[in-house]
Amino acid sequence: MISLVLKYLEIGPVATLSWWWVLSPFAAAVAWWAWADASGYTKKKAMEREQARKQARIEKSRTSLGMGPKRR
Repeated sequence: MISLVLKYLEIGPVATLSWWWVLSPFAAAVAWWAWADASGYTKKKAMEREQARKQARIEKSRTSLGMGPKRR
């Protein structure tokens, strides 16, 4: 974002760079989001976070009931 502003205002060494170099991080971000959604990476991470929250709630409930953590 900063490089975009510097290029637009023609400030510093960024002014001499091609627009392709300045805009390439945005293209990389779009490619990453497309890959993450298509591969299921985003959904997998969301499910892992939800599972961790669920386990924390279970442990908190057990502790508040005086049962302590489950032992295996």
